[in-house]
Amino acid sequence: MSKDTALLLGAVAYDPKVVTIWEGFKAYFERQGLLMDYVLYSNYERQVEALIDGHIHIAWNSPLAWVRAHRLASARGIEAHAIVMRDTDCDLTSVVVVREDSSVKTAMDLKGRVVAVGAVDSPQATLLPLAHLHSLELDPRADLTIQYHNILVGKHGDHIGGERDAAEALVAGAADAACLLEYNYHQFLLDGTLPAGTTRILTRTSSFDHCNFTVVSTASPEMIERFKALLIDMSYDDPDVRPLCDLEGLKAWYPGRVAGYQALEQAVALAGFYDQQGNITAHDYHF
Repeated sequence: MSKDTALLLGAVAYDPKVVTIWEGFKAYFERQGLLMDYVLYSNYERQVEALIDGHIHIAWNSPLAWVRAHRLASARGIEAHAIVMRDTDCDLTSVVVVREDSSVKTAMDLKGRVVAVGAVDSPQATLLPLAHLHSLELDPRADLTIQYHNILVGKHGDHIGGERDAAEALVAGAADAACLLEYNYHQFLLDGTLPAGTTRILTRTSSFDHCNFTVVSTASPEMIERFKALLIDMSYDDPDVRPLCDLEGLKAWYPGRVAGYQALEQAVALAGFYDQQGNITAHDYHF
């Protein structure tokens, strides 16, 4: 099997289960007659560059990786396409959470306070909620003390350790608010990271989308269309498919869309994270 005969997919190794996931998908695709192999990267920045340089055909990208891939591709005069995403990648929200007994009642009450966030490169727990607070007339740099929790930087917040640390800082009184993906907020309530009845949501972002499979013009259209069709045709009722879906956190694959990344585009500009050509411009980003 060579790169010319197999679809080569890139994914970021944010957790040991990633190997299990892609070994399973590789076997599934081969049973359907599509040769596929995968390459694991330690961070999304290398993966995006590999996609644009043609070393891989397709990348399982975070939303922030999509923003960079789109910008890098445009700068080279090529097009990036988001072809497939999970049902669970659509219409997410992030929240700013405070302690139940806090005197903070509105976003403006956070002025001069400590706000705990995830890793510096987390769309859901840093970039988007801080941009949301900015839209509420709070300048994150001037009006807030931002407390970063830089766990596994380069993985764009896929590893939720930074979010968990932010939640724990809130509970411990080391921060006045914490920024979290709303889904993770509820998970932290269930697992006891946030004791029941001790926190409340102060404000939430508008909805946004999460991961997608990104392609540029490095693979044959026939291979890409076959890959897309096989994913969308996967049935959660298939006993061979369900364990893979459970590991990857979905029940169905949807055609990709990009409208749900507009808020992140604005947040990236506000933070100065990438320039319009896709170059990394964040000074405090080391991966």
